[in-house]
Amino acid sequence: HQSLLGLYGEIKTHFDAGNYDIVSSKLNNFRTALQEHLLTENVRLYIYLSHMFKNDDTNFELIRGFRKEMDNIAKKAMDFLRKYDAIGVDADLAASFQKDFATIGEVLGMRIQKEENTLYPLYMEQY
Repeated sequence: HQSLLGLYGEIKTHFDAGNYDIVSSKLNNFRTALQEHLLTENVRLYIYLSHMFKNDDTNFELIRGFRKEMDNIAKKAMDFLRKYDAIGVDADLAASFQKDFATIGEVLGMRIQKEENTLYPLYMEQY
């Protein structure tokens, strides 16, 4: 999570400075990091927790809900990344970038907080 948040901050810094070519490069880094994170969560976290709580209906549904919500967030984040893929060569994209970027940041930030406060403790209890 800290890596994703760090990249987010770097993107904002370069966008604010008008360095759209660097923003484009950082967005590609963000895409790669996000995809790796999502894959790790899907393989290591959700499957593991689903298996551990298969007989606990409450926690099983909580995990399922988290996974479904993350799938929706991931889709929106990937749509955002596709939309702004050309920001380095199409400065017109800058007009809508700031608002969309802030929205993505808010959603991801809330999700990270929710995972770390609710989901990760379930994972840690198993060790």
